[in-house]
Amino acid sequence: MIVAYHVIFSTYGFWLPNDPRGSWSDFVGAWDLYRYGKATKTSETRSLAARPHNRALRLTAKQSLKRPAVKFNGTQARAVGRGFADYAEQSELAILACAILPDHVHLVLSRHRLLVEKLVIQLKGAATRRLVSEGMHPFQRLTEPGGRPPPCFARGQWKVYLDENEDVSRAIRYVDQNPVKEGLPPQHWSFVTPYHRTRSAARRG
Repeated sequence: MIVAYHVIFSTYGFWLPNDPRGSWSDFVGAWDLYRYGKATKTSETRSLAARPHNRALRLTAKQSLKRPAVKFNGTQARAVGRGFADYAEQSELAILACAILPDHVHLVLSRHRLLVEKLVIQLKGAATRRLVSEGMHPFQRLTEPGGRPPPCFARGQWKVYLDENEDVSRAIRYVDQNPVKEGLPPQHWSFVTPYHRTRSAARRG
């Protein structure tokens, strides 16, 4: 039985839909970007970051983006976290681990009544509302009067279904250690719910 989900989603411009290592996308929406290849959708559940690829081509393709790639600073990351907290409270979603990096986010989410894809959409929306309300959205200056800023998060997400307590604990450790691996301080979020193994799993162990 599915216990939780490990999800990763990125900021705008971090992982292109036609990244040579694979992507979460079915199509490439911009012609200038499409010139560098079709979408490279993959069902791979492991991280693709270390997969050998044509790095020069990837970086050249990024120059075709309509807007600069988004990289959150520390203040913006905290606003994103407050958005996650807002949504977790109103939807009774248990967030078991969270790491908000400059260009992508790692979360471990407890099983919920909504599909995981819907949860990610809602979390992105809550984070965006916080960034806008606090005047820190990366594209705030591009917003038309009465309109909304261009998205600061990319479409889609990478996800893994976790169906064993050991898998959940392993995913939580991975997320908790991720900032340190990136050379950043450990992150501690007040909205994260401590995870407890079920009794049946503890007996099996």
